[in-house]
Amino acid sequence: MRTALLRPMAALLAAGAATLLPAAAAAAPTPSPGATPVNRAGTSFLTATPITAGQPVRVDASIGDHLYWSFQATAGQVHEINATVTFPKARGGASTWTVDVFDGLRRRQACTAGAQTPTVDAQTSSVALGCTLREVRPWAEPWSADPLPGTYVIRLSVIDLPEPDLGAPIDVDLLVGTITDRGASADDGELAAPLVPNTKAGTVLNAVPPVDPEADDDGDRPADWLPDLGSRWIWTGVGGVLAAVAGVVGFALTRRPRRA
Repeated sequence: MRTALLRPMAALLAAGAATLLPAAAAAAPTPSPGATPVNRAGTSFLTATPITAGQPVRVDASIGDHLYWSFQATAGQVHEINATVTFPKARGGASTWTVDVFDGLRRRQACTAGAQTPTVDAQTSSVALGCTLREVRPWAEPWSADPLPGTYVIRLSVIDLPEPDLGAPIDVDLLVGTITDRGASADDGELAAPLVPNTKAGTVLNAVPPVDPEADDDGDRPADWLPDLGSRWIWTGVGGVLAAVAGVVGFALTRRPRRA
């Protein structure tokens, strides 16, 4: 009896798995038709190479380089980042790679899926990395780290490797996919402006600011060593005097008269 009940359940689970596998495979990002490939990467947040969703990236780099790309995100989007690092030459040992994503305020965003920090041995010729971000919200509280619209930065780097492998050539392929059809959002707010890092440096003031002559005129002001009338030193002194007077009066009232 139990075996007869388990067989239909196993059949249903197998059918459900067969239905989910094609959907998961179809969710992988694909290059947009006619998109211009990008063959460069930045070396810092300020020099990150701008890319768009569906634009393929292929660069030649070296092990140990920090590669940066940036893309724009709007509310309601879910971004999926896939990267592949290929090793044309043999290596001396295992290495660990990571892909990190930062929002417009340089806050590191968590990945909900994907191999964000995989480790590959010396015999493997390539390693695949992935990161699926959370849905970009139209607004959020200042204390939260929720993803908001703005400029996002991708950083691809190696965090653990044998020292002899440092500087070896690699080939990097990267693609950012966007999912926008996720139904109605429950958020009813809106961000005033996208979050964009401030890359404009301030100006250096070489000239000495002019001094107001009236500010240095001490003729009408009291001496600097005198405290203000409303300062705590005045009230502390007054309180001490009153306490001393109250102590003397209290002692005089409670003192026993001396006998002759």
